[in-house]
Amino acid sequence: MARTLLASFASNLSLTNPNAPLTPGQIRTDVLSGLTVALALVPEAVAFAFVAGVHPLVGLYAAFIVGLITAVMGGRPGMISGATGALAVVMVSLVAQHGVEYLFATVVLMGLIQIFVGIMRWGKFIRLVPHPVMLGFVNGLAIVIFLAQLGQFQVPGSAESAGHGMANGEWLSGLPLMLMLSLTAVTMAIIWVMPRVTTAIPAPLAGIAIVAAIVIGFGLDVPRVGDLASIEGGLPAFHIPMVPLNWETFEIILPYAVILAAIGLIESLLTLNLVGEMTNQRGGASQECIAQGVSNTVTGFFGGMGGCAMIGQSMINVKSGGRTRVAGIAAALFLLAFILFASGLIEQIPLAALVGVMFMVVIGTFAWNSLTILRKVPRTDAFVTILVTIVTVATDLATAVVVGVIVSALAYAWQNATRIHAIKRESRTEEGAQVYEIQGPLFFGSADGFMEIFDVGADPDTVIVDFAASRVADQSALQAIEAVAGKYEEAGKRIMLRHLSRDCHKLLTKAGHLVVDSDDDPDYALAVDYDVRTGIIGGH
Repeated sequence: MARTLLASFASNLSLTNPNAPLTPGQIRTDVLSGLTVALALVPEAVAFAFVAGVHPLVGLYAAFIVGLITAVMGGRPGMISGATGALAVVMVSLVAQHGVEYLFATVVLMGLIQIFVGIMRWGKFIRLVPHPVMLGFVNGLAIVIFLAQLGQFQVPGSAESAGHGMANGEWLSGLPLMLMLSLTAVTMAIIWVMPRVTTAIPAPLAGIAIVAAIVIGFGLDVPRVGDLASIEGGLPAFHIPMVPLNWETFEIILPYAVILAAIGLIESLLTLNLVGEMTNQRGGASQECIAQGVSNTVTGFFGGMGGCAMIGQSMINVKSGGRTRVAGIAAALFLLAFILFASGLIEQIPLAALVGVMFMVVIGTFAWNSLTILRKVPRTDAFVTILVTIVTVATDLATAVVVGVIVSALAYAWQNATRIHAIKRESRTEEGAQVYEIQGPLFFGSADGFMEIFDVGADPDTVIVDFAASRVADQSALQAIEAVAGKYEEAGKRIMLRHLSRDCHKLLTKAGHLVVDSDDDPDYALAVDYDVRTGIIGGH
């Protein structure tokens, strides 16, 4: 398995993907797209650092390191990773109770857990996420991105207040509010018009550049990136987390590391699927898990807060034409250049321009067609989509996805449980025998319904149960069959079981002698544990 994984990993490390060959034109597009993403990353990283209760550079370093490593090693060229709000909200209590050094140690452990998940190829289970959950996830994400931008429409105060969002600040009003709204609208208009004029420059980059030029040229008094915090700093330095190396420390950081690893992987793998649908790419889940793990492990040793895939920035990159690894690498290097050399210039960029870019991301991310198809799809699917959207906004993306998958699985089980029924008829081969033709799957959810089908007292002396149109799925189904057979035997009646799979033949330990072998018996495996030594279902 390890050799196969390494071969797949190596084959996917190419800078290109089959849909975007590395031509000079594509390189130019990717570099400009990376610049656009880097500009949008700055306020996000600073704000998430404040949410987590750490210095802005801790968020910026995470955005640089995680973004660079995942761009080089990740499972999907075009994806952007960095510090995210979903992880930041989990880090708050850890930093508040134990300090930032414990956060760095947690990020290292988080990365190791993600590497293990990738090696074990558990990322493939993301395919179990149903489409209604994906719709709710995307719509909830769009709403979360929109709400996050509202904090920029506040009077600039302390950096901490700006970072924590709209609950801690005073809203803009009068002329400042009109200026902010106008510049945001101008940015959105430029992004909408620009592709109709030229595609040489990514539309979001053009919007940021033009609006920034207007603000700086006319000296307009509007909130700017520098009002959040200074982004000036040096190169991230290697730093071993200063925590006691004992069991107590492990007990403190392990729960946080597991939660952060799970949230980071769920968000990253869903982004992987979303970007894959837009760029017509497949696979790469295990490679993405490893890339996320390596990036977070390294980040923890260089004073970063860790991160995962950023859907908003990934959408900016893809819609700007970024298709290869060059875009993600360029975004990370541009971000580092801002920190080292261009902090003064970047701090002059108006927040309205970046808000306009993110608003266009919201418009492009929200699945508007879901508003019409909700009336056409089954009510259960519509409910799941709405539920996941609400939970995403109220809690976080990972929780919403888990809730959606659980509800979808329960709904599926219930729907199949109600399908079990039987068609009664007289036997054509056994004179006077009653035949029950079982219809629908037999599993834990339908086992009780299956047992209620039979009328032991009123049935004749010979009963045939035909499973040709059914499928026996699990241990509960086998036990239900044996219970029914036992009732007929107690009543002194003969029961025959037909068209069961070979697995059923072996696992029906009590009623096995009642099974009738046929040449057209089905051949499928059951989801049960069978001990061949004892012949006991469950193996215990």
